Amino acid sequence: MTSRRLSALPGFSIDRVAAAAGDDPEVLRLENLDTDLAPPASAVAATRDAVGRDEHNSYLPFTGQQALRERIAERLHERSGHRWAPEQVVVTCGATEGMLDALLAVTDPGDEVVLTDPTYAGMIYRTHLAGALPRLVPFCELNAAWRLDLDALEAAVGARTRALFLMNPSMPSGAVLDDAEWAAVEELCTRHDLWLIYDAAMEGILFDGRPLLHPASRPGLAERTLVCGSVSKEQRMIGWRVGWVAAPERIAADVARAHIYNVVTPPGISQAGAAAALAEPPEDLVAAVAEWQRRRDAVIRALDGYPMIPAAGGWSQLLDVGALGLDSFTASERLLEHGKVAATPMRDWGEANGDRFVRLVFSNEPVERLEELGERVRRALG
Repeated sequence: MTSRRLSALPGFSIDRVAAAAGDDPEVLRLENLDTDLAPPASAVAATRDAVGRDEHNSYLPFTGQQALRERIAERLHERSGHRWAPEQVVVTCGATEGMLDALLAVTDPGDEVVLTDPTYAGMIYRTHLAGALPRLVPFCELNAAWRLDLDALEAAVGARTRALFLMNPSMPSGAVLDDAEWAAVEELCTRHDLWLIYDAAMEGILFDGRPLLHPASRPGLAERTLVCGSVSKEQRMIGWRVGWVAAPERIAADVARAHIYNVVTPPGISQAGAAAALAEPPEDLVAAVAEWQRRRDAVIRALDGYPMIPAAGGWSQLLDVGALGLDSFTASERLLEHGKVAATPMRDWGEANGDRFVRLVFSNEPVERLEELGERVRRALG
C-alpha cells in the first residue's frame, strides 16, 4: 500500500520515454537532461588520481572535503559579491539532494512553498516529500519570452508561506528572470520574512549575452537565500553526483543535519574531480555555452512556425502541443512513433503550463542531427 507521503507523487515520465526509445540510433534523444560535451579534462584527471587514495575513501568529512567547500565559497563570491564561509557550504549528492535538505531545514509539514509554473518536477515533488504544499505561479508569454506573472506571485504568498523555490534559468522552459522579477522576489521575501531556495544548477548557462543576476547580490536576499548548485550542468559532470547547499549562517547547521541523515556524502573521488573543475578558467564554460546556444538556435530554425518560446538559458525549451490540439502524452507518443523523436511530456511539471507542452532537450544532440527535427515533427504532428 502506498504511503500518504507518496500518494501525491506521479511516476517520472523521462525514464518511460527513454525506455520506449530503447537503443535505436535513429531516435533524436531529446528526453533527458544530458549532454555529450565532455567534462573538463582536469576534472577527469583529478578523479583518476584520487582513486585508491585513503583520504578519498572515507565518509568523512560528512559535510564535504574542505578544499571543495572552499572552492564553492569562492565561486559563490565571484558570482554574487556576497561572502560565504566554507562552513556555510554543505557538499551534497547533486543539487537534487541539496534541494530536499534545504526544504527539510526551512519548512514544517503544512507550510507552503511558492514555485513557478512550469518548473522541474523534482522541485514540486520534493516539496511534497518534505511535507510542504507547493503553490505554483505561472510564467506567461510576453514579447516572445517567458515572464513571471508578478500579480500571481504576490497573490500566492500567504500566512503559511515559508519559502520561494526558484530555478534560474528555469527548467523545462528556459525562462530567465530579469532584474524587475528579482526585485519583486526580494520585496516579497523581505516583507513576509521568507526564505529563498535557489536552484542555481544552470545559472551560468545564459544565451544571447544575458548577464548573470544572482539573487544573493541583492541586499534583501543575501541573508535569506539557500543556494543549491552542482557541477552536473555547467561542468558537464552528471555522473559525478556532486552538488552543494550554501546557506546563511543561522540555518547552515540545520541543512547539514538534514544532509547527514539523508545521504551523508558524495564519493570522495567525485569531490576531488569537482574541486578541479571549479578551478577551471571561465573560457571552459564560455565554450560550452556557445555550443549549447548553437544547438538551441538549430531547434528554433528547424521548428520555425511551431508555437515555441526560445530558451533564454539552460538545456531545454517547450513545444506547445496544446496549440496543435494535443495533450503532452499523446504528442510524446506520436513524436516517438512517427518522427523518432524522444521528448518528455510535461503533464506533471506544472498546472496551466503543464500538459500542453513537451520538453525538447537540445544539449545532447549535435547541430547536424537537430537540423532534422523540423521534418520529423511535421511527420509526427503535422
